Amino acid sequence: MRNVKWFVEIVVSKFNLKIFFLISHFSFLTLFTLSTVVCAQEDEIISVESSIVVLNATITDTKGKVVTGLKQNQFKVLEDGQEQKLDVFEAEQTPFAAVILIDTSGSMEGSVSLARSAAIKFLDGLRSDDVTAIYNFDSKISMVQNFSNSRDIAENIFSLKADGMTALNDAIFQAALELGKRTEKRRAIIVLSDGADTYSRRTSDKALKAAVAVNATIYTIDMAASGSSSNSKAQSQGALKNFAEKTGGKFIATPGGVAMREAFKNIVEELGVQYTLGYQPTNLKKDGKWRAIEIRVAKPNLIIRTRKGYNAGRSKT
Repeated sequence: MRNVKWFVEIVVSKFNLKIFFLISHFSFLTLFTLSTVVCAQEDEIISVESSIVVLNATITDTKGKVVTGLKQNQFKVLEDGQEQKLDVFEAEQTPFAAVILIDTSGSMEGSVSLARSAAIKFLDGLRSDDVTAIYNFDSKISMVQNFSNSRDIAENIFSLKADGMTALNDAIFQAALELGKRTEKRRAIIVLSDGADTYSRRTSDKALKAAVAVNATIYTIDMAASGSSSNSKAQSQGALKNFAEKTGGKFIATPGGVAMREAFKNIVEELGVQYTLGYQPTNLKKDGKWRAIEIRVAKPNLIIRTRKGYNAGRSKT
């Protein structure tokens, strides 16, 4: 199995190199679609990456309104403090792929119907080329609806019940694997959960790395009951906030009514108008270490959200 993995990575790496030299004549989409994540074993991620690091950035003003119209020469990208040369810059509206994860564990009793309504609201905002899949998770992870651009929702979503434990980390890990198979450059995971993982085989760190590897932005919506203890709520919210902050997404406190509708309207809008930036890192070491990323924009009073960095690949020995 080890030899097969090595062979796949070498072949893809050579193919990426050829695509990179041809990139002036073809769209950047071709290059990006080569980035994927392969699940070799249930607990193992193999990252098969192109030579370009791609970032999706959401930029808003201090009131939370999305800022459009920025030009490439206004951007700087730094990796570990070193400025990088931008090879990719796209600011136009681009289709996205998203996975909605609905927590149906026993702790979500009383909140499942609200989560279902949120999923329906999200589908209402899809554009013709956007696609979304829906999964529910408790002690296991199940697909409710496969990727589709339809605004109609599968009937089986109405039979979801709250029961079992909470495999939140495993659900995010699975969503990342599914998004890794998609060709869309902009990818998102929308989590509707009370945040209390009680059953996952994978750690939150492993789930986070899987999402970062496929460049997925995670939006987390806190569905915890209002009567939850302060300690329990703080711990649960901490897990949800971490997923959102590390991937350039957003944490949304327990919503309802108008707040819920506005939150999902904003998520769909953000995903459609993100800035996509890419660069070939100057640090080519394959040491597996964390590379911190920072985006700067030559315009004051802006809030920039993107992933915080990535893990470099490791050399095969």
